[in-house]
Amino acid sequence: MKHQQLAYPNRLLLGQANTRTVLLMEARNGAAKQGATAPASRTFTEAGRRAQIVQAAIEVIAEMGYAKASFTRIAKRAGLSSTGMISYHFSGKDDLMREVVIEVLRVADEYMRPRLEAQSTGPGRLRAYIEANIAVLEEFPQHLPAVVEVLGNVRRDDASMGELCALMESVVDMHAQLFREGQERGEFGEFDPRVMAVALRGSIDAVVNRAVREPGFDAAVYGRELADLFDRATRRTT
Repeated sequence: MKHQQLAYPNRLLLGQANTRTVLLMEARNGAAKQGATAPASRTFTEAGRRAQIVQAAIEVIAEMGYAKASFTRIAKRAGLSSTGMISYHFSGKDDLMREVVIEVLRVADEYMRPRLEAQSTGPGRLRAYIEANIAVLEEFPQHLPAVVEVLGNVRRDDASMGELCALMESVVDMHAQLFREGQERGEFGEFDPRVMAVALRGSIDAVVNRAVREPGFDAAVYGRELADLFDRATRRTT
């Protein structure tokens, strides 16, 4: 498996409400620019069928990997009689994979947002962010591994997927800025905000990859330890 850095959103942000869903919004906008049918123009039946196909794709990718996630396997998992139904709703595999990423962003955002909004301080949001990322992995065990596979294998020369990957990569810059702002408010100690942001993202990504490789891996315990570690690393000592 190719390793693709992933931390959320999973990339959901540590604090500001106006930026927390930026990836999801921009990903949807990017899809629209590529000519995907706008959600408002789909019938209830069409929307339901697309969701069914996307969920089947998530399951197949998580279990078998990106390379083996053929339309035939996805159609079988979705209970469809042929791959033609997938081709009707999606222009190709890249289009479907983009929707997989967007769906995982949506699920993660809905799960993590209330946990982050319940916290009023930088350290509180940092802990909630780490623990919520791990909780998403436990609550939706196929979603994050599927995105790891997709982002590690998609063609970057595809305009829409390249744009989406670039958006995902920009999260470390946003995290660094939020660490910096927390320092200015006196909530965090002295450290290089970007180094800490990179360490945060890499640590959460490592949990996802380990959970994929090790059945029975206790992600909740790992998440609490990781939150304690970053609390000590970022804590103001004077």
